[in-house]
Amino acid sequence: MVVVPLNQPEKELRSVRRTYAAEGTNWARIAAGGSLLASALLLLAGKRKAGLVTAAGGTALALLDQQETVKACWDALPGYIDNVQNLLGKVEQSVSELESQRARIEKVLSR
Repeated sequence: MVVVPLNQPEKELRSVRRTYAAEGTNWARIAAGGSLLASALLLLAGKRKAGLVTAAGGTALALLDQQETVKACWDALPGYIDNVQNLLGKVEQSVSELESQRARIEKVLSR
């Protein structure tokens, strides 16, 4: 025979009740989102200049709000540039090899 302990509902309710400290409202995030939403509406309404200016403002606010992310991307940028330079070097080398092969084939076919 198995005995299952029954929990008392009063003790469970007391342990569930917790008070949380109110977190501050992030006004920069709200302003950035509102600006980007307003710019989307302006662009849909056909007001391109106003929409682009508003989008630039919203983007600036979002970047100010996400400074850690921007710093991480900025710090990683030199590595990405090095990778692109290496890739372009390999492409340049491949193109020069193809050019030399094309010249050889042209010389053989012209004889």
